[in-house]
Amino acid sequence: MADDTLKATTDAADLAALISRAAAQTEGGKPGLPPVERWEPPFCGDLDMEIRADGTWFYMGTPIGRAPLVRLFSTVLRKDEDGKTYLVTPVEKVGIRVEDAPFVAVEMSVSVRDGVEVLTFRTNVGDVVEAGPEHGLRFSIVGENHELKPYLHVRGRLEALVSRAVMYDLVERGDVREVEGQAMFCIVSGGTVFPMMPADELERLSR
Repeated sequence: MADDTLKATTDAADLAALISRAAAQTEGGKPGLPPVERWEPPFCGDLDMEIRADGTWFYMGTPIGRAPLVRLFSTVLRKDEDGKTYLVTPVEKVGIRVEDAPFVAVEMSVSVRDGVEVLTFRTNVGDVVEAGPEHGLRFSIVGENHELKPYLHVRGRLEALVSRAVMYDLVERGDVREVEGQAMFCIVSGGTVFPMMPADELERLSR
């Protein structure tokens, strides 16, 4: 019991130090996000932190209820070539677990710019992302029920899972187009065509 208490105290102290260093990268009026892709700190082990599929962050099995703290952590997230996700500051890199995608796209708006329709998404941590050439949409169909799971590229290798409610709005904007000689059900945003599935499989979309 004493060892467990000591570990919990140490973990809490380490987390507090990490929060302080992460906050230092986003204060002082610095525009934009911290340049985490350019930092190459040493790996300092794994943190008992997890992002669940619904976007909820957990630390040591307890939900992190403070939205500003979650937003802070989200700004120093990075997914590396090894497929793992880390919290990164200039002096450390710690691993965390991600059940699905680190972000969730919870809102979508539609606008027209120079005659071109643009789909803009807002994530659960406040990112605003326009789907298009720089931020692609990809679609995965999983499970026995052929569940459709759309993902939006946010930054680096990080993606947002499009929430179910937003997914329905997204699907309603699709149409059938020919892609490499095959009829595909597609979404178009920012002049970019994103194939979702073969048109003849559309009826298998699980609702």
